[in-house]
Amino acid sequence: MEIIQKLVDIINSLLWGDLIGVPLLIPLLAFVGVYLTIGLKLLPWRKLPHAARLLWKGRKPDASDSGDISPFQALMTALSATIGTGNIAGVATAIFYGGPGAIFWMWIIALFGMATKYGEAVLAVKFREVDELGNYVGGPMYYIKNGLGHNWRWLGTAFALFGMLAGFGLGNMVQSNSVADELQNTFNIAPWISGLVMAILVGCVILGGIKRIGEVAGKIVPIMACAYVAGALLILLLHIDKIPAAFALIIDSAFNGTAASGGFAGATIMMAIRWGVARGIFSNESGLGSAPIAHAAARTNNPVRQGMIAMLGTFIDTILVCSMTALVIIVTGVWDSGVTGAPLSSLAFNTGLPGFGGYIVSFGILVFAFTTMLGWSYYGERCGEYLFGVNIIKPFRIAWVTAVFVGSIAKLEFVWLLADALNGLMAIPNLIALLLLSPVIFKITKKQYGDKNVTELS
Repeated sequence: MEIIQKLVDIINSLLWGDLIGVPLLIPLLAFVGVYLTIGLKLLPWRKLPHAARLLWKGRKPDASDSGDISPFQALMTALSATIGTGNIAGVATAIFYGGPGAIFWMWIIALFGMATKYGEAVLAVKFREVDELGNYVGGPMYYIKNGLGHNWRWLGTAFALFGMLAGFGLGNMVQSNSVADELQNTFNIAPWISGLVMAILVGCVILGGIKRIGEVAGKIVPIMACAYVAGALLILLLHIDKIPAAFALIIDSAFNGTAASGGFAGATIMMAIRWGVARGIFSNESGLGSAPIAHAAARTNNPVRQGMIAMLGTFIDTILVCSMTALVIIVTGVWDSGVTGAPLSSLAFNTGLPGFGGYIVSFGILVFAFTTMLGWSYYGERCGEYLFGVNIIKPFRIAWVTAVFVGSIAKLEFVWLLADALNGLMAIPNLIALLLLSPVIFKITKKQYGDKNVTELS
């Protein structure tokens, strides 16, 4: 076990840490996002309003469209997995280690990540399949197999293996453990009770497959996101005079670093970039390859249309929800308190809304974690089906529900580390595929819009 833990530590250091001086994945993810954005001639930015209109229209797809869930439900399913504890704890951690300037770099990576998410969804719909049960399945493993050919199937298999295993850690046990811990600390509820209730609720949803997950996500995700953002906006309105100074601090710190003050240890420009980019990627998952699995199930015959809707996920997750958390932490003046993670966000909301602000954070953690377990159950199931066929579906769902309970009562230090490693390993096959298939993305996009500003790169 000690050897395995050391190996996982090395992988994490290589992917996310400083084993080679610079984390491997951060510049790679950033490069793919910048490359696709330039290749698309800033299309994700130019057509953002158009994407919003497509999302509204996507609530009711045409009868002739093929797929299992509406384009809107596909985005909500993807958001159910991405809007999670990273929006609360991850943002606070970025500020703690990288200073307020980390938020600027989180915005930058999100703006370029929109192109990555767009490309993932375009390929997911273009190269998806229909399985033996009549369900539409897709994602990186399928666009690797069908887009790159037989010689690259091993890469798709690697993604599916990493994705299935990562789901049990990052999207399941880590989430249920966070909920159980929050309920115990806030309401003194025993972890086994929380775990049992969560397992039952998750089981009731995922046993109905993607259609039930899509229906539940389509209702819960908009409500939970709006409720959290509304609470944050109320605090910002009460501190409206401090908002200009907050933006000035974010921008200044991004290029000049942050001097030590209060309980804050100080941060360099490189720390701001590193933590902002890393937390942004963890939050919106652009480039990791998870979201296109959900978008492949959308009822649409147009890959570009779904790509436009998919890229809104990155915008909503990071530019909207994460920014709300960050601004609340800064305007309430607690960013340099020395507290980090979810407790920092809770402190900020309690400071902004004394008496009940902390409950907004607690509620957010509970609901965000629950929906993350739903979204990732679908990702893991599709990866398992790719590896073992449709017969794995029922055993997988049973194992998933069981893991929810186990995660709530177990000590998960190693699971956290393993999940980080597997999550990073997922991204590598996906990023390779995005680069190799980028001419397909550009060609499909150019054909759709007849846009002279979109070049077809080779």
